[in-house]
Amino acid sequence: MATLYQHQIRKKLEMITKSACQPFVSWSGIVPSIAPVYLFKLGETSSFSERFYWSDRSNEVVYAGIGCTYVIDEEGDGPRFSIIEEKWHDFLNMTEVHGEEEKATPVLFGGFSFDPLKKKTDKWTHFSNAKFIVPTVLLSLKKDCAMITITVPSKNNQSMLEEIDRLLGLLYTKSFHQTPSLPRCVTYEEIRTDEWIHAVRQIIDGIQQGSFDKVVLAREVRLQFDGQLTPSAVLEHLCEQQPFSYLFAFEQAGSCFIGASPEQLVKKEEHTFYSTCLAGSIRRGRTSSEDESLGQVLLQDEKNLHEHRFVVEMIRQAMQDVCEDVKISPEPQLLKMRDIQHLYTPVIGKSDSRVSLLSVVERLHPTPALGGAPKEKALEMIREAEPLDRGWYAAPIGWMNAMGDGEFAVAIRSGLLQGNEAFLFAGCGVVGDSEPFSEYEETNVKLKPMLSALGVKQDER
Repeated sequence: MATLYQHQIRKKLEMITKSACQPFVSWSGIVPSIAPVYLFKLGETSSFSERFYWSDRSNEVVYAGIGCTYVIDEEGDGPRFSIIEEKWHDFLNMTEVHGEEEKATPVLFGGFSFDPLKKKTDKWTHFSNAKFIVPTVLLSLKKDCAMITITVPSKNNQSMLEEIDRLLGLLYTKSFHQTPSLPRCVTYEEIRTDEWIHAVRQIIDGIQQGSFDKVVLAREVRLQFDGQLTPSAVLEHLCEQQPFSYLFAFEQAGSCFIGASPEQLVKKEEHTFYSTCLAGSIRRGRTSSEDESLGQVLLQDEKNLHEHRFVVEMIRQAMQDVCEDVKISPEPQLLKMRDIQHLYTPVIGKSDSRVSLLSVVERLHPTPALGGAPKEKALEMIREAEPLDRGWYAAPIGWMNAMGDGEFAVAIRSGLLQGNEAFLFAGCGVVGDSEPFSEYEETNVKLKPMLSALGVKQDER
């Protein structure tokens, strides 16, 4: 970063913290444009142990954050969505906001576990049932405008300011932008696959007997590498390979949850809510004609259309409960990602100012695309039969600002990186005419994005 910008930011922070009357201050300013992934990479040499990354599917909004000035952590199984919202408002009331841009505010980033009633395993220790952070240094890129937001305590912040100064000094240093190579995968282990196949059969029987309509069952694979996994290297591969996905990374104390999701849960812009019905999938073709043919098969496949209708009706109802006007396409479209294509139906709703983003997140999670239908019965079945702890997999992850706007994606096509290990997750919707081996193969297709980002080819498994 140019020395002038670095010096100006340091002076500005010192001035506003000295005169602050609140416990926290937040300052935002426009800086020379740079890819936010470079700030994320700086976390590997920083004294800060937390960092995050977010990019929406159009790459119009990209965030990278380093450090944690304020954390909201809820481990219980109570009203976690409203607790996060309440504590976020508490923080904003304790913060003086300064900025060069009228709408510049601190941003809260984090996520939720899929099911707070599921027993937690050790690998998810650092990921609470709800955990959100206000980053110390936030770099945002919106329509090619780059902005730095720095949020710090107003007192006893000297060491933090010095580390911020060092980070900003490195941000525009070209030598730091080299991507580290990924280690080699030496072990690929499918976790409890026989149990998973048995559970699929059990669920099919239950559906045929009328116990429920659909249950989404996830499975897990574990990979070991011959060296330490670097989250920034995996993230850069995802940026290259999955540019039209929601890209996210959330790192806590050396554990990084990372992924490239095709699925929006909900976005809020003032009084407008946007959501996506995404259910039903098939692989991409090796040629354009094969790809088109597979897409037409998906559009006419009754099993996948049946799954998709569950999601459409649930999201339609949830949006109509809080919105005066809801628009939804009558027929699904195709959403084509690099390795897989989905049935896709967009939804738009208009509401008043009393409806908050997190209240809609709560209504929508989990959609039938990730849980099943009816919701509570499906969740009970997943809790009982699924041979893994999903943790944050398939749960809401995203951000919101001080105006109440923000966006959450569904954290699928994801994995947890810890040292030289990676745990990857994939699920499928089980309905009455499902076939266990076909569902197993569908999960293999859904593992491809993360395997590719880790440098693991399908034939090397």
